Amino acid sequence: MNKEDLINAVAKSTCTKAEAAKALDAVLGTFKVAKRSARNGRNPQTGKPIKIAARKVPKFTAGKGLKDAVK
Repeated sequence: MNKEDLINAVAKSTCTKAEAAKALDAVLGTFKVAKRSARNGRNPQTGKPIKIAARKVPKFTAGKGLKDAVK
């Protein structure tokens, strides 16, 4: 389930899509795609150096509501 699917599910049972998106952003935060550059690493079993390829990874930033709840 992605964020859009979650917004649609919330909007279907409670309110409009715009209101659901605002509420979800306030509680959860935002999701972005971050790029990791290629780098050198080590095989932990043999100790030999290996090349780790560049890749895209998900990045999550918590919303104000979640940050305040954790404090």
